[in-house]
Amino acid sequence: MRVLVTGGAGFIGSALVRHLVSEVGAEVLTVDKLTYAGNLASLKVIENAPNHRFARIDICDRASIVSAIEDFKPTRIMHLAAESHVDRSITGSKDFIETNIVGTFTLLEAARHYWAGLQAADKQAFRFLHVSTDEVYGSLGPEGLFTETTPYDPSSPYSASKAASDHLAIAWHRTYGLPVVVSNCSNNYGPYHFPEKLIPLIILNALDGKALPVYGDGSNIRDWLYVEDHARALDLIAARGRPGEKYNVGGRNERRNIDVVKRICAVLDALKPVAQPRENLITYVVDRPGHDHRYAIDATRLETELGWRAQENFESGIEKTVRWYLENDWWWGPLRKGYAGERLGVLEPDKT
Repeated sequence: MRVLVTGGAGFIGSALVRHLVSEVGAEVLTVDKLTYAGNLASLKVIENAPNHRFARIDICDRASIVSAIEDFKPTRIMHLAAESHVDRSITGSKDFIETNIVGTFTLLEAARHYWAGLQAADKQAFRFLHVSTDEVYGSLGPEGLFTETTPYDPSSPYSASKAASDHLAIAWHRTYGLPVVVSNCSNNYGPYHFPEKLIPLIILNALDGKALPVYGDGSNIRDWLYVEDHARALDLIAARGRPGEKYNVGGRNERRNIDVVKRICAVLDALKPVAQPRENLITYVVDRPGHDHRYAIDATRLETELGWRAQENFESGIEKTVRWYLENDWWWGPLRKGYAGERLGVLEPDKT
């Protein structure tokens, strides 16, 4: 099996690549533009693996992506390359439109032409997995879960760009027959997570004795999914998912943001005690514009149809994550020099 993974030096992508190379034994070509969130250090444990290679390519570069596909001849394309941080999309939406929409279109077209030229058996076996987010569904009320048939209602430039890319992927299946499968996941956490996102930001700020920023009153709820559980799910969906279908991936671990922050503080206090409880560092800040209140995934289709189960609950996963950051400052230390945790996505006040 030959798998081309776009965005394979990113957070979720690198977890998937490590899984495919080390656990599955697939031959993997990692394609990544290496933006600020792409980091080859996340692939260090497999850098000498004979079944892995890397190509620095922007998925918007049609000629380069066509050449990579034709040379590698994948049996699967797993598409994770995306701009993904909501805060950055608020003040820099152009990058999200270009990568998430135009880049996905470019990749779909390259994949379609490659697939059309395959022999019958190879054509039947080929799969294109488009990896997306639960944020395309918008905000839930206090009850209910997102299912695969929940209408799209994106709130941010990020989620709108991912919704558009989902529609493109399904349209390429319906119009051209390209064997596309789509996955939509809840919030991921775990090792190798760029420290602009909530959990790694809180861990590293807490270690440095810095303020722990919590948006609004901290009541926003997310369903947390350990990234290695997600990687296993993606491999399964690509292998056994039905073309034209969507599969939601969630950890069934709903937590309020404030409770996530407090739990991180408690774990850190136990593993690396300090004079004052780190919970004292919590600081409430002005909420994010268009902040969805609650996400929660119904992963029943994935669990019943494909037999997937999360191996980590939030308590076990967050302790593993905190321990990893304590033990791997070689990875995150250089990143903190370039991004020290300052707030992103702050709109300038209207002066009219």
